[in-house]
Amino acid sequence: MDLKEKFESASKQVMNLDERPSNDELLSLYSYFKQGTEGDISGKRPGMINLKGRAKFDAWAKLAGMSADEAMKSYVDLVESLSGK
Repeated sequence: MDLKEKFESASKQVMNLDERPSNDELLSLYSYFKQGTEGDISGKRPGMINLKGRAKFDAWAKLAGMSADEAMKSYVDLVESLSGK
């Protein structure tokens, strides 16, 4: 199975985890997924009132410059660790 297939499988598997990931784990999953599928973040940082949007923006922005393959691999590794594999 190549990386793209593993990534797609992990993105389905994450929906069926036994336990809900922590907020930090959710932000990591989100940022790796977005970096792997869309690349570096663009646009303006959400305003002060949108705490969730700011946290997601900041988590993704930290990955700027990371390759899509590296982000996909990190995503797959995180999903596997959360699922106990």
